[in-house]
Amino acid sequence: MIKITYGLIGVCAVLVIFVHITDTLSKKRKVLLSCMALSAMLLTIADRLSDIYDGVAINGYIVRTSKFLAYALNLVIIFIFTKYLKDLLKQEGKLERTPHSIKAVEYILAAAFTTLVVSQFIGLYYYYDEANKYHRGSFYPGSYLYAFTALIVLVYTIAKYRKNLRKRLIMPLLLFTIMPVVTSVIHYFIDQYTLTSGSIVAMAILLYASSIMDANDMVRSAKEKEIETQKLMLSQTAAALAEAIDAKDTYTNGHSQRVAEYAVKIAEQAGKTKEECEEIYLIALLHDVGKIGIPNAIINKKGKLTDEEYEIIKTHPVKGNEILKKISSSPNLSIGAHYHHERYDGKGYPESLKGEEIPEIARIIAVADTYDAMTSKRSYRDGLPIAKVRHELIRGMGTQFDTKFAGIMVSLIDEEKV
Repeated sequence: MIKITYGLIGVCAVLVIFVHITDTLSKKRKVLLSCMALSAMLLTIADRLSDIYDGVAINGYIVRTSKFLAYALNLVIIFIFTKYLKDLLKQEGKLERTPHSIKAVEYILAAAFTTLVVSQFIGLYYYYDEANKYHRGSFYPGSYLYAFTALIVLVYTIAKYRKNLRKRLIMPLLLFTIMPVVTSVIHYFIDQYTLTSGSIVAMAILLYASSIMDANDMVRSAKEKEIETQKLMLSQTAAALAEAIDAKDTYTNGHSQRVAEYAVKIAEQAGKTKEECEEIYLIALLHDVGKIGIPNAIINKKGKLTDEEYEIIKTHPVKGNEILKKISSSPNLSIGAHYHHERYDGKGYPESLKGEEIPEIARIIAVADTYDAMTSKRSYRDGLPIAKVRHELIRGMGTQFDTKFAGIMVSLIDEEKV
């Protein structure tokens, strides 16, 4: 029994330390949980001292003080829990006013403590004989009445406002109110305080653990919402920018959108995850962003470009890379813009990369870009027949295109999925 008592005291002390070093809890909640753990520790100490000095004539004030604390601290712990529940309902449940049931519990506990103090003088709950031996008083069952009533009201409050509380917290809150009732009933018959204090310590640990997990869930949820917001903003910005790019070319309006859709279809067939496909879509959507820096007269020129004009056109991958690499939150965003004109045989531009030196995303986009270029109407020609497009994709395997991704595109054509 002594080892159990010391163990409970040690657990409470450790719990206080853990509460203080936890960053995910609010200051008020940390204070309440710390006070609860300290109260549970003092309750355990008081229980032990009252047992040690019960019936010892000398140092009678120790057993009397300890027994009073054992009774009082049970009320204190319920009071702290009430404050904790009140804070939860206000801060997270968004209740503007304190529920009447919470106020009722506070009045009940105030009456309970007053009665406990009075009982010290008239032996209402318990008394000591000449040998300093503890005895239950005539109204001893009444010592449970206030606490039981308060706990029942708290159970009612949790049940009533359960929709204002997150699911993870409801069960620990209910257990915190129900378990002391159960152990108190057992204590009434076997008079073993260690059981009561042990259950309170266990419930304090459970409440702390559930609070930490709940706080972590809130942080995780907030981060996920922030990420989703950033993704939405990036997606909307990319779509608007792609429209602005395509609007420069009268003959290829909608090119960026189509290339992005084709790239995703290729990626899906290649076994890419949903998240990877979402990233590829955005990267492909902005693959021509560098054309913003190309004069409209060159982009919309009817007929063949001069060598000088073609060299200017060839600068758009570098320009696109310079624009997109500044977006540090999406470091892969510039890949498509920078490398979509590289060739598998190393004869592309701007860096003449070869084979798998070319980023995989760029190899996918290169196929999608070429497919749309061949099937779209240009200033100098109409879109090519699909049979011709298919032939050109096959002919370019291993030279212009990555064989794997060009093969997937051919399969999509054959299955009429593009």
